[in-house]
Amino acid sequence: MGKFLAILIGLIAMAGGVYLAVFVWWREFYELVFGFIPILLFFIGLIAFIAGISSIKDAKRTKKLEEEEEEEEKKEEKEKVEEEEKEKEQE
Repeated sequence: MGKFLAILIGLIAMAGGVYLAVFVWWREFYELVFGFIPILLFFIGLIAFIAGISSIKDAKRTKKLEEEEEEEEKKEEKEKVEEEEKEKEQE
């Protein structure tokens, strides 16, 4: 019963909020919405900026890791070739 009561109260509060915003305080609501646009744009820009920096850092890390892997592969190949040469010399 408590869950249904919470849903009912929530729906009543939502309806009351819409009624007040649209019919009673329309001008204030309108100004509030348009007042948030510059703030919203600022934070969207900030998030995009941070995401761009993060993407650049990730690309650098990925490139560095790929270079390290290539170096390790070359080192392993070189060691393999040296071992094969030693085996041939021993035969």
